[in-house]
Amino acid sequence: MSDPAGILPTRIAVVGATGLVGRAVMEAAVGREDVRLVAISRREAPMPEGARMEMFVADPQDWGDVFKSVNAEVLVSALGTTIRKVGGDQDAFYAVDHDLVLQTAQFARDAGLERMIAVSSVGADPHSDNFYLKTKGQTEKALIKSGFKRLDLLRPGLLRGTRKADLRPLEGLGRLASPLADLALRGKYAKYRSIHSVMLAHAVLALAKRKTQGKFMHEHEALQRAAKMLPEIDSDA
Repeated sequence: MSDPAGILPTRIAVVGATGLVGRAVMEAAVGREDVRLVAISRREAPMPEGARMEMFVADPQDWGDVFKSVNAEVLVSALGTTIRKVGGDQDAFYAVDHDLVLQTAQFARDAGLERMIAVSSVGADPHSDNFYLKTKGQTEKALIKSGFKRLDLLRPGLLRGTRKADLRPLEGLGRLASPLADLALRGKYAKYRSIHSVMLAHAVLALAKRKTQGKFMHEHEALQRAAKMLPEIDSDA
C-alpha cells in the first residue's frame, strides 16, 4: 500500500545522479507519490521515463546555493569514482570520495537539512591498509561528526546492475560470479554478499522516510530488510 492520502511527500536531494546508484534511486521513485526527488549534478544526466523530478546542473562550488533553493529534507549522497577512472591518481580519488562528499554534506547542513544517507562500502575502515577502504572509512568518520540529526551509512558489497558509460571489466566478471560467491558467504561473511542496485535504491527510499534520530550503519542484511519496508504503490494510485 502507498502512504495514506494527505501525507506530504518526503523531499530528497540526490547527488551522484549520473552513477549506478543515483540512477537506480531516480528509477525507483518513478510513479511514487510519497517521495519527491531533486537531483544535483556536475553534468546533465538523462532522467528516467515518467520521472516527476527536477535536476540542477551546477559546479560543485555552487551546490550550496542549490541546496538553499530546493527545500529538501534528506540528502542522499551516491557520489563516488574509481581509481581507474581517475587514471590511478589517489589524490583525485580522495578529492571525490572524501572531500566532495564532506563538502556536499556541509552545504546541506548549512541549508538546514538534518538527515543524510551516504553510500559507502562494506569493509570501510579509517585504519585499513587498503586505500579505497581507508578513504571510505575516513569519510564515514567525518560524516558522523558533521551534525546531522539522522545519518544512515550504507555499506553494500559488490553492486550488481548495468552501468552506462562506465565499463568496469573486473567488476563485470565479479558480477557474473557473484551468485555462486554469495552462497559461500555466510555468518560474519554474509555482509560481503553482492546486492543489486535496485534493492539498494529501495533501501535508500525507505530509509529516507525514517525520522528517528541517530547514526545508523547498514550492511547487507540490514539493507535487504530496509528495502522490503518500502511501501508498494497502489495499482490505482
